[in-house]
Amino acid sequence: MGNDDNPPGAAGGPDDETLALAHALFDAAREGNSELLGSHLAAGAPANLTNAAGDSLLMLAAYHGHPDTVRLILQHGGDPNAANDRGQTPLAGAVFKGYADVARELLDAGADADAGTPSARVAAQMFARADILALFG
Repeated sequence: MGNDDNPPGAAGGPDDETLALAHALFDAAREGNSELLGSHLAAGAPANLTNAAGDSLLMLAAYHGHPDTVRLILQHGGDPNAANDRGQTPLAGAVFKGYADVARELLDAGADADAGTPSARVAAQMFARADILALFG
């Protein structure tokens, strides 16, 4: 028998088309391309999709400063407290980069300022982000 018995991805990994779509979704999150990302999330793409480093779509959108994309992912079930493989949360990423508008979106969705390593609160203190610290109450 030939390889027809084993369709692409049958050996345990995703096929090339699935990998290309995942890369496109991660790029969309990084770039703040809410239109592309929203169409795929509405069609059933997982809002908590992660890359090889454990960075979620939400982490990438937050770290790159896209509040509208962050809100979109949250509306589709993105976890505001999901940490990557280094223990960093989307809120800590937004704090590190100084994106108060993104931090506000995450906090409104229930992000925990004390989750992760370092936590968003600790990061805000380390980087003297008084505007974001004030959001934590």
